[in-house]
Amino acid sequence: MSRRSLLRALGAGAVGATLAGCGVPAAYVRPGDRAGRDSSERDRSLHFANWPLYIDTDDENESKRPTLDAFTRRTGISVTYTEEINDNDEFFGKISPALMNHQQTGRDLIVISDWMAARFVRLGWVQEMDRAKQPNVAEYLDPQLRTPAFDEGRRYSVPWQSGITGIAYNRKRLGREIRHTSELWADDLRGRVTLLSGLDESFALLMQGNGVDITRWTADDFHTMCEQVEKRVRSRHIRRFTGNDYIKDLATGDVLACQAYSGDVIQLQADNPEIEFVVPEEGGELWAESLMIPNLAHHKRNAEKLVDFYYEPEVAAELATWVNYVCPVPAAREILASAKDEETAALAEDPLIFPDDAMRERLAIARDITSEERTGFAKKWNSIVGL
Repeated sequence: MSRRSLLRALGAGAVGATLAGCGVPAAYVRPGDRAGRDSSERDRSLHFANWPLYIDTDDENESKRPTLDAFTRRTGISVTYTEEINDNDEFFGKISPALMNHQQTGRDLIVISDWMAARFVRLGWVQEMDRAKQPNVAEYLDPQLRTPAFDEGRRYSVPWQSGITGIAYNRKRLGREIRHTSELWADDLRGRVTLLSGLDESFALLMQGNGVDITRWTADDFHTMCEQVEKRVRSRHIRRFTGNDYIKDLATGDVLACQAYSGDVIQLQADNPEIEFVVPEEGGELWAESLMIPNLAHHKRNAEKLVDFYYEPEVAAELATWVNYVCPVPAAREILASAKDEETAALAEDPLIFPDDAMRERLAIARDITSEERTGFAKKWNSIVGL
């Protein structure tokens, strides 16, 4: 199940995108109206909503989640954990009626992609966390993830896991290396390339291929990128646009190169070591999916404790061994490196979990699409993709 979702043009997703994109004034919640009565002291519980397959599970009993169980043993706080987020827009549509009407969502902690998190921050739908009570976050959060444009200083969000959008390819079948985004358009890849269908997932890497600084891209940069993609669609160079189903295309050999997420490729490489992932020389997009506390949450303090718990290097290391995405706690690397198990120790040297300095120099966090830009840009992109 994709954790970087397809941007939907129809259904509940479109309703959510339109609402956030237009910045409906009535939907905005002022700072003074965001906090609810916190029951954390007398009610030692919280409700945590996450994506499927995004937390460690016990090898013998998949219903058990070792890190959550450890949190409960230490704090006495029980966690109701639901894997209910399958798509950012779908989840937006599910909880937006409550949030815009100043009602409680029934969830104390959620995980959404940062481009969607930007909408929640703009609409005033999430509460500021008390960093004074989160010393692990303050000390161990990856410096490269601390100041996204949508949430300076990470006051409203904390990365759950991070990742990289780059290029995956089958080196053996292609017969050469790929080091630049422009190499996707070589003649021998005609009809054997896929791009991600979601606007928010796709645009940054493609702009980077044009030499654009994605931290400050412009409308002209966007339209130039769209013209290039549209031309390659007409020439049938691009086979199709995908969600996470690019994994199957790459594994079967129907596709030789594609836009891809770092965490997916780690899993692919376990079955096929010929699959490689590259951050192009022009750069790749660094992104995160972040923990947020919705307005009026009944257990804000308990939720803050859970967030800080996952920023202990030992806990972050345990989670990283299971999810295999970029760990937002670099200090966890030393924990894994000292593991007696060879496979676990090897994860400390994997640049797709702990990017090295050379890779980090090529990574950037894209500025998000503003509410004023979204409607027009989404219409343009969806017409190209066929949504």
